[in-house]
Amino acid sequence: MKPSHGPTRRSLVSDATIPAHSPQILIVGASRGLGYAMAAVFVTKGWNVIGTVRADSHPGLLHALADANPGRIEIETVDITSLDEIESLRARLSARELDILFVNAGTTNPEPTQTIGEVSTQDFVDLMITNALGPMRVVERLSDLVAADGLIGVMSSGQGSIADNVSGQREVYRGSKAALNQFMRSFAARQPATRALLLMAPGWVRTELGGPDGRLAIEESVPGVVDVLVRKRGRPGLEFLDYRGNTVRW
Repeated sequence: MKPSHGPTRRSLVSDATIPAHSPQILIVGASRGLGYAMAAVFVTKGWNVIGTVRADSHPGLLHALADANPGRIEIETVDITSLDEIESLRARLSARELDILFVNAGTTNPEPTQTIGEVSTQDFVDLMITNALGPMRVVERLSDLVAADGLIGVMSSGQGSIADNVSGQREVYRGSKAALNQFMRSFAARQPATRALLLMAPGWVRTELGGPDGRLAIEESVPGVVDVLVRKRGRPGLEFLDYRGNTVRW
């Protein structure tokens, strides 16, 4: 049985408008949560979406969304912890031109309350590969597919801000997002001054990753995330912004 799309899903896109043409976004990590919700909003705004899932994922929300929007959503497979799979994705999409490349994939360690001194070496390595190295490998390998006036963005977090860290907690996750921010800063330094780049902080959202105590529902965060991405297209430079378009301190 396919998952139903009730009022909660529809409310994500209730104010969307359809443009005369169909720009294209690749969302890496779109099977659930924020990535899936972004795909839903972009499609209703008239965009074509390429969304990725892991090869071992069972058909779910993104597949149902694709069934409901024939010809508008393509589903690709990639595990961003595998360089070979990233290279294969790059080869399959080599003839495409993207208006936005957005890497949403990310995770947290099994015990997010652990301090940096308590986390196991393997958990640390796994988190850094998934949250920092993997996303940057996608950016490095696929950036040439993005139009000159397009946008390259990654899902960061307000917890990746060093300046705003006054409470500690979720230390390894914070460190992985701070590393991602720094790597994007280095990537930006190698790009033309006209290139638009974005680190996105979606807020603390009630998802599987964010947990049940998050301050925001997906419907409160994602439409803003999408609007910020669309407005950032063609605006040069790297910015660290939240879902309302406000600058986040580094």
